Amino acid sequence: MKLKTKLTLGVGLLFLLIVLLSVMGSVYINKLKSDTEKILNANYSSIEFSKNMLLALDRIGSDSAVAIQEFKKNNQLQEKNLTEFGEREATQSLNLHFNNYLKLPNNEKEKLIREDLVKIMTLNMKGIERKSDVAIITAENATFWIVSLGTVCFLIAFVLLFNLPQTIAEPISQLTFSIRQIANKNYSERVHFKGSEEFNDLAESFNVMAEKLQEYESSTLSKQLMDKKRIETLVNNMHDAVIGLDENHFIYMINDEALKITNLNKEEIIGKTVHEVAVNNDLVRELLKNMDHPQKDPIKIVSGHKENYFEQDVIPINIVRTGEKEKKYIGRVILLRNITPFKELDFAKTNFIATISHELKTPISAIKMGVQLLENQKFGELNEQQKELVKGINEDGQRLLDITGELLNLSQVETGNIRINIENCSPKEIVQTAIKNVEKHAEQKNISIKTQFEVEDSDLVAADFDKTVWVMNNFLSNAVKHSFQDESISVKVDKYETSVKFSVTDTGKGIDEKYHRQIFDRYFQVPGEHQNGTGLGLAISKNFIEKQHGEIGVKSSLNQGSSFYFLLPLV
Repeated sequence: MKLKTKLTLGVGLLFLLIVLLSVMGSVYINKLKSDTEKILNANYSSIEFSKNMLLALDRIGSDSAVAIQEFKKNNQLQEKNLTEFGEREATQSLNLHFNNYLKLPNNEKEKLIREDLVKIMTLNMKGIERKSDVAIITAENATFWIVSLGTVCFLIAFVLLFNLPQTIAEPISQLTFSIRQIANKNYSERVHFKGSEEFNDLAESFNVMAEKLQEYESSTLSKQLMDKKRIETLVNNMHDAVIGLDENHFIYMINDEALKITNLNKEEIIGKTVHEVAVNNDLVRELLKNMDHPQKDPIKIVSGHKENYFEQDVIPINIVRTGEKEKKYIGRVILLRNITPFKELDFAKTNFIATISHELKTPISAIKMGVQLLENQKFGELNEQQKELVKGINEDGQRLLDITGELLNLSQVETGNIRINIENCSPKEIVQTAIKNVEKHAEQKNISIKTQFEVEDSDLVAADFDKTVWVMNNFLSNAVKHSFQDESISVKVDKYETSVKFSVTDTGKGIDEKYHRQIFDRYFQVPGEHQNGTGLGLAISKNFIEKQHGEIGVKSSLNQGSSFYFLLPLV
């Protein structure tokens, strides 16, 4: 609990009790005053009136007129001051006996009047006694509650008197001692307070300060310079370019590799902002442009009359300062990884694939032609077993031809030598041409291909006809391959404001959503499926469509079929 809360509760409770004590004292004093006033105003007055009437009755013989008048006056006052039970009846009896006495005075009637007056005085004396008892009880209650509340106030004040100074003084004393220890360079000193949150926060802040002082004390300047030199040497010997920026984009570090590829001088740029350097340096300007969103494609930089390739990566630097818990951003590092050796190997691989594919295409085509000649009856009849063998050779030859075609397309894509011939094409013609290429394959599984065109005959797209047909053919071939026997495939063409969407939907087992991002990667095939392809078709399709400024994608879920689509711009 916070010290402030403790003080508020203790002093606040004491204040409330004192207020309650004052209110209770005032209430009981007013009640005693009221009881006393009732005795004085009611009972005492009645006794006084009765005494005056007795005196007046004694003087009736000597000065009758004045005494009678005095008796009547006090009697009227008594009639207005009837407060006790039976006092009204006694007063009425007094009036009756006094009137009878005035008509015919005698000792017997006078005696009755005196008895009535004594009765009135007796009633009021008893009233005084009763009200006095009530006042005594009120006084006793007041004494009890005032003493009780006073005792509680005393106990609270007593607790505060002994605990509060110790609660405040003891942590201050400990803190004072610890500060003296720190002043004597004993930086291992720590304080641990128990109790209020304020002192816990104070202890934590003090311990953080002591920890930082201990860290600074234990690290000498020469050691820091040596560590800095060691790190600089390590960074300078890296084959990757490294540029360090602080939180305000000032350049505080750059290694030799980065200076080499940027043609910069270290003394001229250290301490400047990267924006100032970018004004006169194209490469730094390009790096700065891609700093928040580094590009995936490698950056080609000509250095030493040689093409070098680098991958850009931006690494934010966050540290936890000594004694603190939260990370703080202090800058970032621009890292250019040198991937030139890998790029050269990739070029060699691509050239090798292109050469092999090109060399294989001719003999494979010759094999297919020989198979077609064997199937021609002019060269003789084949028995059933021979026909099956020829059919298998033909299918394998076609598969090899398709693979070599995909590899050639891939090599063109990777080398950037792909040629796109953009022209105005009819969406219907693209779809119909692709369907003709897969009709026989679909008939083998008794699969029907249904088309739905939501475009006009006059609607044209800007596309490379052959490559777009190739993509549509790839979509349809995959749909036939993954569809079940006797199912149907839906081909739909929709028109949007600035584009046309081509989609091919099958009723196969579908593709798990976790593979949607990888489905268009080279050589990727969905795990668990019958692998009889290269995994290049969709990757090549993606490249063909994007080269035509289009968009490609897939919508699929397990056991719900798949829908592959691409969009091309309207003319």
